[in-house]
Amino acid sequence: MTSPSPSPALARRLGLGDAVIIGLGSMMGAGIFSAFAPAAAAAGAGLLIGLVIAGVIAVCNALSSAQLAAQYPTSGGTYIYGRERLGEWPGFVAGWSFVIGKTASCAAMALTVAAYAAPAGWEKPVAVVAVIALATVNSFGITRTAGLTRVIVVVVLLVLAFVVVVGATKIASTGTGLAGTGLASTGLANLAGPDAGSWYGILQSGGLLFFAFAGYARIATMGEEVKNPARTIPRAIIIALSITLAVYAVVAVIVLAVLGPEQLASSAAPLVDVITGASGSGGAGVSGGADSAASAGAVIVRIGAAAAALGALLALIAGVGRTTLAMARNRDLPSWLAAVHPVRQVPIHAEVALAVVVVILVLTTDLRGAIGFSSFGVLLYYLVANAAAITQPRGTRRYPQAVQVVGGLGCLVLVATLPLASIAVGVGVLAVGVVYRLITLRFTPADGDVTRAAKR
Repeated sequence: MTSPSPSPALARRLGLGDAVIIGLGSMMGAGIFSAFAPAAAAAGAGLLIGLVIAGVIAVCNALSSAQLAAQYPTSGGTYIYGRERLGEWPGFVAGWSFVIGKTASCAAMALTVAAYAAPAGWEKPVAVVAVIALATVNSFGITRTAGLTRVIVVVVLLVLAFVVVVGATKIASTGTGLAGTGLASTGLANLAGPDAGSWYGILQSGGLLFFAFAGYARIATMGEEVKNPARTIPRAIIIALSITLAVYAVVAVIVLAVLGPEQLASSAAPLVDVITGASGSGGAGVSGGADSAASAGAVIVRIGAAAAALGALLALIAGVGRTTLAMARNRDLPSWLAAVHPVRQVPIHAEVALAVVVVILVLTTDLRGAIGFSSFGVLLYYLVANAAAITQPRGTRRYPQAVQVVGGLGCLVLVATLPLASIAVGVGVLAVGVVYRLITLRFTPADGDVTRAAKR
């Protein structure tokens, strides 16, 4: 068997369409089927304002990432940007936050696949199979990843269109449009009330919903594999995020209108509930042929949800593997993880190690706080990205510094308003990483920065 080479440059095989698809696959599966319910629990109908807040901050972060990726088109994303612009420690904090948070997200997505697709009692085995299968797909090369993600994104968009049409039909059938639905309590005058949630709850919902937008980072982390990266990466990030924002806004309005804030907050599968006839007041079921149609529709939505989670898991494995590769090149993680397969041009050791860790997490935890914990790590990641982008010289600047200021302050606010348990766990895991690096610096001789040697 051919041994992996130490750490050569990865092959540039991704075009604009491939990069956009990977971004869409990352975002669509991460939040559209999972983040609305906890956001509604935090903010009620005010989650729509939380969605706007999350979207604005995501746009600022995306523009900062695009500006940085154009200057530093290599694997690692904000880990590299932080090192280059701010120093080794900020870069390490960004990379560690991304790897740990997104590893937990991998497990959460695998469990989501199982929740929608596995028979009762078989959830964890199915989740393990999903992790192993998609890690294997990634190991055969990035073009396989983009090809499979393309199929998944098409399926998910078709299912979401189906949900929107059915939901809009239910709203129209009331004869009063949106009146009397969950949207009736979203007026600005009611945002601080008990039904719509406090401003603290709205901000918390924004932090939870930010989890759903974080996929565009995957495009930047694969900068070493994108053709013409200075042009392709910024365009791909903006296109993927714009499409996602539009889809999320439409689906959020429909789901909230049909179910109402209370039922949405308690729903395990809100998009399925839209199809099966639930209403904001508890809903009356349908009967006869309509009941069969609703059941068939629910099956379609479950298939779409499983496909979305698979797409997110596939892109997460690719993105985390490449950030791990970049950190290992700089000895911020064990150098064994920097190996790149000589034929398939993938960070093979990093992806194998990631798959093992995710399988362990799937088997040992239910990850109920995965969304909050992941948001904690990703918001810190983008805080570093905005800080790095502020320092870029005029010649490499594409957007005003005000964009990075808004993005950075927004990240701080959303982190501070996340659930306390998520903050506590996030701070603890961050501390573990800092201690690890301190020990490494103390006992490992410095070999120089190998990142620049990898850029060619």
